[in-house]
Parts: sequence; C-alpha cells; structure tokens
Amino acid sequence: MSAAPSSELESLAVLAARVGATLRERRQTVAVAESSAGGLVSAALLAIPGASAFFLGGAVVYSRRAGKALLGLTREDIGDMRGETEPYARFIAARIRESHRATWGICESGAAGPSGSPYGDAPGHVCLAVASAVTVSWTIENGTTDRPANMALFARQLLALFDETLQAQPAPASA
Repeated sequence: MSAAPSSELESLAVLAARVGATLRERRQTVAVAESSAGGLVSAALLAIPGASAFFLGGAVVYSRRAGKALLGLTREDIGDMRGETEPYARFIAARIRESHRATWGICESGAAGPSGSPYGDAPGHVCLAVASAVTVSWTIENGTTDRPANMALFARQLLALFDETLQAQPAPASA
C-alpha cells in the first residue's frame, strides 16, 4: 500500500503528458489494464504525440470473459481473489506488464456507479496498482454515484499514482 495520490488532482491530459514525458526520457514503457475507467487512461496516454515510444498496449478488462480473452486469465490464476481489491489490481498490473513485456504495468479496478458492483463494493470504490521492480497499490472510496465523474476521477487517480511512483524511482543510468 502506498500513500494516496494527492487529493488535488491535475487534469487527465496534464498527468498523461507528464507520465509520457518521464517514460520517454527514461526509455521505459507501459501497458494498461482498466475496468471502470473504460479506456480513459489508455486514451489519455495515446493522445500524446509520439506515444508509440512508451505505450505498448491496453485492455479494458470489464468481465471474467474479457480477462480470459485479453489477458489469458484462468480460474487457477485468479484463485480466490475477487475484482476490485488491491491483490487483484496488483496481479492484473503485473500480468499486463508481463504479457506486453513492458517496464511498467498499471491497473484500476472499481465500481463507477451509479450502483455498486456485483462484488458488493459501493460506487466510488476503486483499487489502483502500479507494477514493475516496485509494486504499489491503493484503495480509494469516494462514495460518489456519478458514473462519468467516477470514471474520469479513477483515470486521474491511476495516472497520479503512476506519476508519483515514477518520480520516486531513480532514473536508470542508461536513460
């Protein structure tokens, strides 16, 4: 578990631009797994000119069927983990990192609303994870039922956590 991303979040475009610049400067790459953000994180990163230098791919893993088709997940892989938990988010972040051979894997799994999730989580609940040589995760609950607002907020929170994690790591000597 890490410190929560700052409560005063910058816009999705600003966060994505800073993350993209850091990745490009360090010659690192990222793969993204999203659920309740619905692809907003990937879209924000791909909106940056030259994104192919650091963005290797993304998946919206919104169901078990999608997990199987997009990440090759099996019942054995998941075991007794359930979605929308930190262990699940860390596992998926690591899985997408491995499958894309990326430096970093990032994941969000949550309930955007307006109702709760099939797992019993209230709307506004999200688990975020960043995986590489270091893995961090965080759970956020805001109690908001506004689906579009939560989707955007979850995307910004994931990029803020990723940015904070990147900045906390020393730049590789070869960058």
